[in-house]
Amino acid sequence: MESKLELEPITLPGLENTRPLVIAGPCSAETEEQVMNTARGLAENGIKIFRAGIWKPRTRPGAFEGVGSEGLVWLQRVKKETGMYVSTEVATAHHVHEAIKYGVDLLWIGARTTANPFAVQEIADALRGTNIPVLIKNPVNPDLELWIGAFERLNRAGIKKLGAIHRGFSTYEKTKYRNHPMFQIPIELHRRIPELPIITDPSHITGDCNLIQDMSQEAMDLNFDGLIIESHECPAQAWSDAKQQVTPAHLKMILDGLVIRSHALDGTPSQTLEELRGEIDKLDYTLLDALAKRMKISEAIGRYKFEHGITILQERRYDEVLNNRREKAEKAGLNPEFVVKVYEDIHEESIATQNNIMKELSKKQ
Repeated sequence: MESKLELEPITLPGLENTRPLVIAGPCSAETEEQVMNTARGLAENGIKIFRAGIWKPRTRPGAFEGVGSEGLVWLQRVKKETGMYVSTEVATAHHVHEAIKYGVDLLWIGARTTANPFAVQEIADALRGTNIPVLIKNPVNPDLELWIGAFERLNRAGIKKLGAIHRGFSTYEKTKYRNHPMFQIPIELHRRIPELPIITDPSHITGDCNLIQDMSQEAMDLNFDGLIIESHECPAQAWSDAKQQVTPAHLKMILDGLVIRSHALDGTPSQTLEELRGEIDKLDYTLLDALAKRMKISEAIGRYKFEHGITILQERRYDEVLNNRREKAEKAGLNPEFVVKVYEDIHEESIATQNNIMKELSKKQ
């Protein structure tokens, strides 16, 4: 389902056409001194947009849930003394009203709030009549439609300066990341809404300050528009998410080390790039032809199973296929986990094909 949004560029004076757009600051505003020291360090290193959590949604009660509106006074001081723009997360209508009252320049909606359409609608209604830029984090679970729905709710309330924050997705699978990046989801979001800017949150994706550099580079290589990175004057003493925060000096090193590549060579792909893409197209067509033939054979297998009273799912055969393809993938220099995922999808479609054939044959009896 395609989405039609009426969008305007997120323009902040002095930051037009800036890539990457960088938003940085502590996970939580803890004390006025901590906020000001961090902001000064970031400003000295060229950061133009300061972020700080004022209200913190926590998994369990008793954890630090933010200083509340008192912290907004500190953000006002950051603006006055450093000239930086300031931003914070909102999760309720009250948060919206307070942030606007204290002159916050940019808002974002957190992953847990995005997952709740009622909460998003409440925020949209509270924002109606304003022109403040709003970034929306992906929902906790990999649900692209839910993410797009949040943009649509705000857009219908008249909010046109919208952007996405890709902060990764929860998964039971154990990886080196706090949240699995699943880049295919923001890439698909970009395909469907190409004018929507995408900001990557390497702090929440990795959960580890030592991995932020590589994740930031990957976001830039995918042509995303910016980065939102948690930075604290002394990460080891942070009241929340200490492991994923970096000092302002460390952040400067990360940003200075980024390689920002152009989207195209002189505006158009080179002849060599076009030739390589042509080879990819030919191979894709070959793959599609092979898949079509494979599904025809699956239909024949479905007929045979029906005629001989055999169940559709054959676990031993499925295990043999996966193990065999995994071994061949390794010998061919392919990522075996990738190949297994491909064959899992192929097997699922084969089962569905055989099931449909059996249903058709049953009706004819």
